Amino acid sequence: MTQTKANTVHPTTADEPEPTASEIRQWQRDGLFISPEDATADQYPRMTNMSAGFMFDAVLRPHTPEPADYVAIRMNHRSLEMAGAVGRWNMAWESAQFRRRHFDSENELPGKLGQLADLGDRNIIVVPRTSSRYFEYAPLMHLLPKTTLERFGLPLVRAGQWPFLADWANADRHLPAGFADQLSKAWAWQVWPLLNSGSGLSAFSRNEPLRLLAHNLDFWLPAVTSTIEQLLGDFPEVDKGVEPQPAVLQDGSILEATVGNPRMGGDLWRGEEDAADILQMAVEEADSAGRLRGILDAVKSNRVEDDFSDRWSFAREDFERKLRNKRVKVKVRFVEMTDTIPIQGPDTDVHGRLVTSDFMALLDPKERQIVFLLNSGWTRQQDIASVLGYSNHSAISKRLNKIRKIAEVYFTD
Repeated sequence: MTQTKANTVHPTTADEPEPTASEIRQWQRDGLFISPEDATADQYPRMTNMSAGFMFDAVLRPHTPEPADYVAIRMNHRSLEMAGAVGRWNMAWESAQFRRRHFDSENELPGKLGQLADLGDRNIIVVPRTSSRYFEYAPLMHLLPKTTLERFGLPLVRAGQWPFLADWANADRHLPAGFADQLSKAWAWQVWPLLNSGSGLSAFSRNEPLRLLAHNLDFWLPAVTSTIEQLLGDFPEVDKGVEPQPAVLQDGSILEATVGNPRMGGDLWRGEEDAADILQMAVEEADSAGRLRGILDAVKSNRVEDDFSDRWSFAREDFERKLRNKRVKVKVRFVEMTDTIPIQGPDTDVHGRLVTSDFMALLDPKERQIVFLLNSGWTRQQDIASVLGYSNHSAISKRLNKIRKIAEVYFTD
């Protein structure tokens, strides 16, 4: 495995002049960013990990690790004590919710870090609080190829480090304004083909649910983090002479964890091909519990006209074909109840779901709720008004008239 070293600015000797603020800033930029010429497809993007073996002779491995949460805290760049403590805390990533048990919170974990440890066994990754939120979203940014970063005006940051160890370059001061927003757009651009192949982002409106999901960095961060942990779980162990054994606490109780050697560090991915494979794994991880595919299927099955932009696309053509195809339309007979509520007649029960999938796309959310309630056996306007939060049935009556007119047009051959 390739071991990585952070670039550092060496202190001057007594015979050398103190560097100016401008020189320090330029050193930081040179260490933070990589030139386009050096960001070759076989080397960039890149993400690395440093072995916990540099800090720990043994680590705790929970039998059931909890998902990691990122917590941003204010960090003084001049505080070496805090920087060192945060680095050690994060390097114990394998210990997950039990990482605090590697430390004496009163003496080894200063300030906010000690307060986090006092919260109990929680799997927390600590990052600096910044306006750009770069350190929280670094796992996502470092999956994007050079062409995508440049397309959205993002800088070429050198190899990322997971988990966060130190902000030696004061990255926030060198990143562009609106960094998180630009990253959101770049990420959506990169992940979209894996969500909706065949039609690009521009084919859909800004408020289309899948487009919003693609831009949501907070949705994707847990999946990418979990993927990283799975990759690291396959790294070999450093030979510290530790035989796997139960984790026995000072009071004699046994923790739900095993004590073992820390794992080696190295590259998590290097180059565009590796990054593309990891991105695919992250999408699959987002669907590990059926959540992502469930969302995709639900959205695609319930599209409405407002989901699309004015541009032509295969998705829009398919939607309009299904919506207007005479062969999938069925006639619906409306009957009048005592309080003049129209419902679908019994002769349409067989086709009920087919009617809903197409006709409902023409209604707004409140109108859809009314039809769903009618189809579920609600027959009194006052009852429907109460469920939907209206003070009386007048609004329901007006919406029913509108629904009736839309239905007459739609279900007329």
